[in-house]
Amino acid sequence: MKIRTLYILLGVLLFSVVMGCNFHHNEVKPKRDLDQIIDSGVIRVITLYGSTSYFQYRGQDMGFQYELASQFAEHLGVELEIITANNIVELTQLLFEGKGDLIAFPLPYTAEWKDSLEYCGENAITHQVLVQRNHWKTKPLKDVTELIGKEVYVKPGRFLQRMNNLNQEVGGGIIIHNVANDSLSLEDLIAQVAEGIIDYTVANNDLAKLNQTYYPNLDVSMAVSHDQRSSWAVRKECTQLAEAVNHWHEENITSPKYTASMKRYFELSKSKIYYPIMSIKEGKISPYDNLFRQYAKEINWDWRLLASLAYNESNFDTTAVSWAGAKGLMQLMPRTAKAMGVPEGKEQNPEESIKAAVKYISITSSVFKSIPLPERLKFILAAYNSGTGHITDAMALAEKHGAEKYVWDKNVEKYILLKSNEEYFTDPVCKHGYFRGLETYNFVRDIMQRFERYKELIKE
Repeated sequence: MKIRTLYILLGVLLFSVVMGCNFHHNEVKPKRDLDQIIDSGVIRVITLYGSTSYFQYRGQDMGFQYELASQFAEHLGVELEIITANNIVELTQLLFEGKGDLIAFPLPYTAEWKDSLEYCGENAITHQVLVQRNHWKTKPLKDVTELIGKEVYVKPGRFLQRMNNLNQEVGGGIIIHNVANDSLSLEDLIAQVAEGIIDYTVANNDLAKLNQTYYPNLDVSMAVSHDQRSSWAVRKECTQLAEAVNHWHEENITSPKYTASMKRYFELSKSKIYYPIMSIKEGKISPYDNLFRQYAKEINWDWRLLASLAYNESNFDTTAVSWAGAKGLMQLMPRTAKAMGVPEGKEQNPEESIKAAVKYISITSSVFKSIPLPERLKFILAAYNSGTGHITDAMALAEKHGAEKYVWDKNVEKYILLKSNEEYFTDPVCKHGYFRGLETYNFVRDIMQRFERYKELIKE
């Protein structure tokens, strides 16, 4: 009798496990092709955080792949939902589990995925390139054999593997440094090349081309690997969706929106040229000093700090429009300007721009009210540049790693720099993903240093 009871219990247990597995399988792998997506009104797009794919900047979603995904969602007439993965393997896992409908990221063509993925959209050709300086004294290398005897700094993984293979192909002699330091990202290495700290690194051509818009002295023309095909992807059974992506891409690639996205990320210069202050003799910083004096009182700021912020943002050019779409003297993003009450069409009016910026600074200050003045000023400036989310992420990272989360210099500023490194922006304490923190790091330092200079030269 006891044996029979035991068999019954085991049978019930086995049935429960099987049914639970089947339920889970059905739950995470629903059939969602084009018809189901349109019926639901939402397309779930999976991508990776990164400077060429998806990131948040001043409170707005940006990135080349994100913009293309937005254009596709608009074409379908549905809302866009972004799902981020931590790496390429997770991209495909999320897709196979039915947690997303489409991978909007240049996924490499591999034999491993050919039977389970349907590649679609743009058939992009990517390869690795040598990142080097273009200097009038030294001509850039044009052939891989010229790397013999040269020092190349590379990140672990595919870049190190490729350079080791290349070294064998040329008969040895390339001095390869494996930069395994977690605090240095690939974009940090590219910056070091531009600044002359190191001579060479290796990156994918799209990332290299994007960084060339920040550093015009870079040369990224020499390929060091074979071409690799890549494109977006859907599950193999989603033939309708794949066909829709292909049809849309053929039309979209010649559209003004696609052209604008390409220019925004891979062509428009993101470097700024600054000029001296207006007149030290007359005690003038800019033509807008009276407006800075008037509105700085509303936030209890020294007007010269507000002027230093404006100088850094626009060089006092009221017609300035940044690569990201920020406009006017204070370079407010369109959504922020609207939220701060700037009338439509008045984004480049100097008084409206300053008034809105001061309102935004006041709101931002309240986010960091736990930080005493004057230290809070640096956090406000940092958030003005990046958006508050990235700064609270950096504060959380600082606290996690034993730094002072209410101190900017050498503490939180260190972790805003690290937000371009995958190990840090994928940390669970980070809620806003990848960010190019070098810009914010320099932004705060430049404004505060200029402010000190203004105080020396210009009377209050």
